[in-house]
Amino acid sequence: MKYLAAFTIAFVCVYLLIPPLRKLAIMIGFVDMPTERKIHKEPVPHLASIGIFAGFIAAYLLFSGGTGMRDIGFMAGAVLVLAIGIVDDWYKTHGKDFPALPKGIVQAAAAVIAYFSGFVFTGFSNPFDPGSYVMLPVWLQFILTVTWIFGVITVINFSDGLDGLAGSLSTISAMTLFVAALARGQTKSALMSVILVGVSVGYLKYNKPPARIYMGDAGAGFMGYVLAIIALDGAFKQATVLSLFVPILALGVPIFDNLFVVVKRLADGRPFYKPDRSQVHYRLLSAGLNPKQVVMVLCLVSVCLSLTSIIILLLKV
Repeated sequence: MKYLAAFTIAFVCVYLLIPPLRKLAIMIGFVDMPTERKIHKEPVPHLASIGIFAGFIAAYLLFSGGTGMRDIGFMAGAVLVLAIGIVDDWYKTHGKDFPALPKGIVQAAAAVIAYFSGFVFTGFSNPFDPGSYVMLPVWLQFILTVTWIFGVITVINFSDGLDGLAGSLSTISAMTLFVAALARGQTKSALMSVILVGVSVGYLKYNKPPARIYMGDAGAGFMGYVLAIIALDGAFKQATVLSLFVPILALGVPIFDNLFVVVKRLADGRPFYKPDRSQVHYRLLSAGLNPKQVVMVLCLVSVCLSLTSIIILLLKV
């Protein structure tokens, strides 16, 4: 009942907040204009990110049972990711490019704050010595943790290229991590997962094709940040070598696609952060699928990868 209530509060908050945020975005000119690289043909307002953030934090504070230092650190990092994302979105809606370096620094800073707040990948169970644990060196814990958080923020951001795509993939990933957390008895991770499902579904009510509002880099970055934290606090905790793949597969579509994109851009001598049409959704569009079919195909692949991750979890290897 607690999880159902948390889901409901998160969903209702986002569902009620997005219409006035949409009106505000139109009023202040926070609107995404069509370009050659984008699919939409009409201007679409932004600022759904604020509703997503507010809905998540409201449900989190209401059901998490307190605001300890870990909670404060988590929320501080979330605010940084949201804030720099809104700045980036504001530049884009005015036909300008926000520099990648300051954006990357702020997102990395959010990851560092999360690390020092206790969200850390510490190691894994020794497959050759049951009952023992391989504790990684502190410097390696820091690098892997910060890289994971920064990486998930980036891949969810990069996947936000079609109406309903990033929201749908985030929903599937959060549901998978929710099941994984329940299987391991990790109530905090399960709570965060179900709240993220709630805000994602609430957002999708307005972002399904044709989208009436966008969450932009701010919303996608925030969702990526939360997914990364959930994995660190749940699926990665006391993981076996094989079960380390559970969160990676749960986020498989954006991770594998964007690894390909980064490698391709670097091989072509282009900055990996420079937007183009090399993501899988653009390639599927070029192959002849329409936007709705692309979203359905990628969601189906995501579900298959997520089911694989659950099977790995249940095998307990």
